[in-house]
Amino acid sequence: MTWDVALILSIDGLASSAIYLLAGLGLVLIFSVTRVIFVPFGDIAAFSALTLAAFEAKKVPATIGLVGTLAALAVAAETISLIRQRAFARLPMAVAGWGVAPGIACALAWWAAGRDLSMPFAIGLTILLAMPMAPLVARLALKPIADASVLVLLIASLVLHFLLSGLGLLFFGPEGVRTQPLLGGSIAITDNFSVGLQVVLMVGAAAALSALFFLAFERTLAGKALRATAVNRVGARLVGIRPARTSLLAYGAASLLAGFVGVLISPVTTIYYDSGLLIGLKAFVAAIIGGLTSYPLTALGALAVGLVESFASFWSGALKDVIVFSLLIPVLILRSALSAHAEEEPEEIPS
Repeated sequence: MTWDVALILSIDGLASSAIYLLAGLGLVLIFSVTRVIFVPFGDIAAFSALTLAAFEAKKVPATIGLVGTLAALAVAAETISLIRQRAFARLPMAVAGWGVAPGIACALAWWAAGRDLSMPFAIGLTILLAMPMAPLVARLALKPIADASVLVLLIASLVLHFLLSGLGLLFFGPEGVRTQPLLGGSIAITDNFSVGLQVVLMVGAAAALSALFFLAFERTLAGKALRATAVNRVGARLVGIRPARTSLLAYGAASLLAGFVGVLISPVTTIYYDSGLLIGLKAFVAAIIGGLTSYPLTALGALAVGLVESFASFWSGALKDVIVFSLLIPVLILRSALSAHAEEEPEEIPS
């Protein structure tokens, strides 16, 4: 391997790391607030990429039908729940939140489909359609079992992935898509090496979004509520913070990140209806390196996953995924060795 090849692989690894960073932040955010390892995160990112491709091809995005179906089911579930609780005064707000808000996003997308859209406007509509997905899915499948164990929530999350993959095949079809680069051209670093502006955009967008999330957690009331719920759910409830609302906010923020991930990844790889699983699993490796709690360590984990994947693809394209997932083994062994275990006191035998 020459230095030029190593430099090219490093740049590709940084671009992949930017994607895994955003996905990892979404996974850590949801887990810290809700205790759910949200496997369908990658599916939402894939659906966002397919949505942007549909706008680019001047077609009606199948995401409209998917979001509309989920919204109708969520409204029905929330209505039945409120009627059982005899909370009739909350019905209008529930219908507006679970039905009207996603419906507005679908209506805007339907109006814009088939028109000559500027790329920023198409990206905005794509992210707008992606934002209701995680909250709607969580309302239908995860909210009724919110107090279950982490293992039960993980199994439910895996089932949701397979369900969404089936719905993706039904709505989007089996064809793969790839959009046009968001930025064309390149920046010359040396006489023999240049960096594409698309890569610069991916890394810059990941850094900017990470900084915005940091500022939101540190400076806004909603961010502090999310942090409080992540640290102590019971304590947060005692001071007037409703975990149900912070969970909804966490799912919405994660959907926003998934939308950006889909937009950023669509020009660099072909996306299919089931492409989200590998994105989510590799981001999960980065999140595990961060202990599913630390955002800075998750960022370092995303960098490690991206670089290892890039260099592993050079050595063996067939085994690159195996090498990436093998990172979990030393990380888990190290965390197990460093974790403090309370020693059990020997039982006293009564005389």
